[in-house]
Amino acid sequence: MAFHGSKCCHRILGKHYDVKALSTQHMKLFAPSSTPKLRRWYSSATQEENELELVSLANSSAAVPAAKIGTTQELAVPVGQRQRLNEEVLPFSAFLTDNFGRRHSYLRISLTEKCNLRCQYCMPEEGVKLTPRSQLLSTSEVLTVAQLFVREGVEKIRLTGGEPLIRPDVLDIITELRKLEGLKTIAVTTNGMNLARLLPKLKEAGLDLLNISLDTLVPAKFEFIVRRKGFHKVMEGIDKAIEMGYNPVKVNCVVMRGLNEDELLDFVALTEKRPLEVRFIEYMPFDGNKWNFKKMVSYQEMLDRIRQQWPSLEQLPLGKTDTAKTFKVPGFQGQVGFITSMSDQFCGSCNRLRITADGNLKVCLFGNTEVSLRDVLRSGASDQELLDIIGAAVGRKKKQHAGMFSISQMKNRPMILIGG
Repeated sequence: MAFHGSKCCHRILGKHYDVKALSTQHMKLFAPSSTPKLRRWYSSATQEENELELVSLANSSAAVPAAKIGTTQELAVPVGQRQRLNEEVLPFSAFLTDNFGRRHSYLRISLTEKCNLRCQYCMPEEGVKLTPRSQLLSTSEVLTVAQLFVREGVEKIRLTGGEPLIRPDVLDIITELRKLEGLKTIAVTTNGMNLARLLPKLKEAGLDLLNISLDTLVPAKFEFIVRRKGFHKVMEGIDKAIEMGYNPVKVNCVVMRGLNEDELLDFVALTEKRPLEVRFIEYMPFDGNKWNFKKMVSYQEMLDRIRQQWPSLEQLPLGKTDTAKTFKVPGFQGQVGFITSMSDQFCGSCNRLRITADGNLKVCLFGNTEVSLRDVLRSGASDQELLDIIGAAVGRKKKQHAGMFSISQMKNRPMILIGG
């Protein structure tokens, strides 16, 4: 930060603020050596094209008085003490920007802890103790939280569970989400059991994207993995999604050694004539799923096996915030992806936040720190107080998760109680 001449001003997005109107104390808030919270404000305000800079006004007397653009206090207060700044000054919410510059524009909301399957990697064999209904987020609370996050810059919301399609008001929730200005994408992750029946109404309500869980193409093995019947219902749901024009239809497959890693090539073959994106997910440790390192099939091992069959497999460009490394067999209609949470973490580009069905905010899937937004909502807190709590939680997000061996020793919820 440099001064030129005797008259200077701050220029923020082309507006000039009289430096003399700012006290020395206020000016220090713009310096990189400020406190962590203020550095978050500073870094989010200086992302990409929106930069703070000092410019010379030695030959101009056109500086805009600070009083005309807001008080100096409004310009300089830290995240936890200010009202939302003008969007011109702050292009992306500081409340959703962490200390490493990651902008969280993607929110996953779990609608229920209940599920009509009992997948081995998701739910302990003995089941889970469900949260009393009164302690789960109501429809209005889900929509209140969603509206707040969208107002702050969230562009994509994914509804998860449990199984989100067993929640009776799921269509109402999607219909109301569709009305939120600024929300570009509404997605659902489902086990597919009820999908064929509900999909026409889901699409009418405004559902944009579908992820369908399917870990095997063998009906008997399906019953073993999910501890329930229903393979043909899931396949019917996939076919219905293709028929209704969803493209791609994403199929999530958790790969577990000794169980379904022998089906990798069969899953890839599904993409030859169908607009599917089969996403192979590395087996991840959560409470009660009996994870161990030997069960995990790494991304590289899966890729090597597929390339033995299709040497021409080519990698597709990776988007800035993509979690899946995607590949395509030339000539195939669909593609395959790999979620490499364990062997090759993608924490540096993470833009996701999660809200559990009981209203807790998780800033990292593998972190065991949670903040209850439900309790704050029910205490009658204002939007600003909610944002302060959200901003503090996002500000504590770590640079990356602890790694597969440390994660396997950590206490965390079973996957079904997190919501993916």
